[in-house]
Parts: sequence; structure tokens; C-alpha cells
Amino acid sequence: MIARLIERLLGPPHGRRLATLVDGALKPPPGVGRITLALLYGFATHTLFTAAVLAMVIGMFFGMSLSLGAAPWPWAYLANAALLLQFPLVHSLLLTRRGGALLGWLAPRGEGARLATTTYALVASVQLLLLFALWTPSGVVWFAPTGGWLYAHTALYAATWVLLLKATFDAGLEVQSGALGWISLLKRVDPVFPDMPETGLFRVIRHPIYVAFALTLWTAPTWTPDQLAVAIALTAYCLAAPMLKERRLEARFGARFTAYKARTPYAAPRFRLWRTDDRRRAADDPG
Repeated sequence: MIARLIERLLGPPHGRRLATLVDGALKPPPGVGRITLALLYGFATHTLFTAAVLAMVIGMFFGMSLSLGAAPWPWAYLANAALLLQFPLVHSLLLTRRGGALLGWLAPRGEGARLATTTYALVASVQLLLLFALWTPSGVVWFAPTGGWLYAHTALYAATWVLLLKATFDAGLEVQSGALGWISLLKRVDPVFPDMPETGLFRVIRHPIYVAFALTLWTAPTWTPDQLAVAIALTAYCLAAPMLKERRLEARFGARFTAYKARTPYAAPRFRLWRTDDRRRAADDPG
């Protein structure tokens, strides 16, 4: 019943894929140890994932001025720099072959392959939670909107998070959230990854998740030196990291990804309307 409702609400292919996962999770094969492990992994991952997202949303809303970090100055500079660098470095490392082996080592013996996406999401959640919860604020506030400006900035900030959610859904919510791994273990099957994303926001640009996340960094209502540092560093990562991702996509999908890459821009959408208008003018003016 729940699976059918999900499929109807979300539609194919995403809804059908998620419905299949949910249906299998509700009817797992026997195995108390396996089921317990899968549920514990799922609970830990999604709890930390939710906490990390909340820490990001709240932290950036206030310009990184309400974090829990309390390192003494000037040592806070080093502490903040370490927090800022650990996410892109470890996040990128885990996407390499050595990183994949490390993910397998972090999971219980024999279940590394099945739990890889869950372990990856779990580690990423811990990293983001550390960054946004333990940042030591500088105490300097450059801009904090009030009144109507606050509502306008908040609406824009919220819109970028909705855009990020849409991009995550288009890419495959079960992979991005880490659900694919623990549900596959629960069902006692090998993970089935979504096809190469080409629909939704992926029809407009090749890396909408990175672009949407970068937009959340620059639409925060409150601006401080802390927010600027975080925005610059993570935006640089959002622009560079997809290059590594594209190598994996080319290796996996070959000519199909090459064709997709040729017709779809990297991060900035093409405004085809302008081109269409130019062609119409040329057709109307043969001289």
C-alpha cells in the first residue's frame, strides 16, 4: 500500500524505484542479525544526515555566527581551517578506488559492498556536522537583514534549498541519502544503482547538486567573515569536484556520457530562448 502510494505520488522512474525499495524493506527475508545491522545503520545514517542538514541550514542562515565551537583565538583560525578542509578532502578521497576500499573496511566484514552508499553518507554527515556545529564564530557581523528584507532573503535562501532537494531527487534520493545500502542489506540483495541521470535538472546542467549547494552558500541572509570563508572554500570545491565525478561517469557509461556531456553544459545553463529569437529574426530579415 505504501509502496504504491509512493509510486503514484512521485511517478516513474524515481517513484517506481523508491517504491520497490520500500516494498522490499517492509518484507525482508529472515535473519535477525542482518536485519538488526541494517536497521541500526539506517537509523544512524539518517539521524546524522538530518542533524547535518539542520546544522547547515541554521548555521548559514545566521552567517556561521551561532556555532558551538569555542577555540581560543588565534588558534580558532587553525581549527576553522581544519574543519573547512576536512570535508572536501575526505569526501573526494572516498570517491577514489582507495576510498572505496576504505568504505568497505569501515563496514562490518563481508557487507562493505552492500553498505558502501550508506557508509559514505554516514561519513559525509559526520563531516558536515563537525564543520557547521563546531565552527568557532569570529563575532563579526557585516550584514543582518530585518523587516521585509529578512523575509525576502529568507525566501531566496529557502528556494535554493528546495532546488537542492529537487536536484538530489533527480540524481537518485536513495543513493544520495544513503538509503540504498542499508535497504539492500535488509533485502539481502546487491544494490541496484539508478541509471545515469539525464532528466529533471540534469537536463539543464550536468551537476545541479553541486550548483544548488553553492547557491545555498551565497544566499544566506546573514553575512559575516565566517560565512564568506565557508562560501568561497566550498564553492571552489563544488566547481572542481565534478571533474573527478565525470571521470567515473565516462568509465561507467562511455559514449553515452560523452554524448550527454556534449549537449549539456557543466554548471551554467544555456539560454536557448535567446538563440531561438535570433534565428526568428534572421528568418524574418532575409536581406
